[in-house]
Amino acid sequence: MEDPGKFRKNVRQVFKLMYLMFFGFMLIAGFLVYLMVDPSLSVFNKNDPNNYESIQKHDEVDFDKIENGVHVRTGLVEGDGLMLVVNNCTSCHSAKLVTQNRMSKEQWSATIRWMQETQNLWDLGKNEEPIVTYLATYYAPEKEGRRQNLQNIEWYDLKE
Repeated sequence: MEDPGKFRKNVRQVFKLMYLMFFGFMLIAGFLVYLMVDPSLSVFNKNDPNNYESIQKHDEVDFDKIENGVHVRTGLVEGDGLMLVVNNCTSCHSAKLVTQNRMSKEQWSATIRWMQETQNLWDLGKNEEPIVTYLATYYAPEKEGRRQNLQNIEWYDLKE
């Protein structure tokens, strides 16, 4: 080094810059902590009508609403035992799993037994009969399923 005084001066300037940056970061961090403790200075003012919380209050949904004979939240058909099915079935799986299946009363009971044995479904007790009745009434096998087998077809042999 040609001039040790110049080197020391440069080191002091670097240290001053580091101190300034450190205290600047500390001021910003302190301000952010203050905002977390007292958010009144925050942009998200609670009295603001465009605030998320006030918007959320206006958009509350009635979870047990039924429109056109269908439970809006789950898509299940309205009927006796609907809320038992909603409370007992949709706590573990989607209502789509119920609506995509079509079974008889015996098959629904067997499915419940299977879930109790393998999937840790609780004992439904006196609720089981209304649940199975609801499921067998509104989600019974449909009369028409697959298309009829093809008949009177003239088959031909493929040649190699």
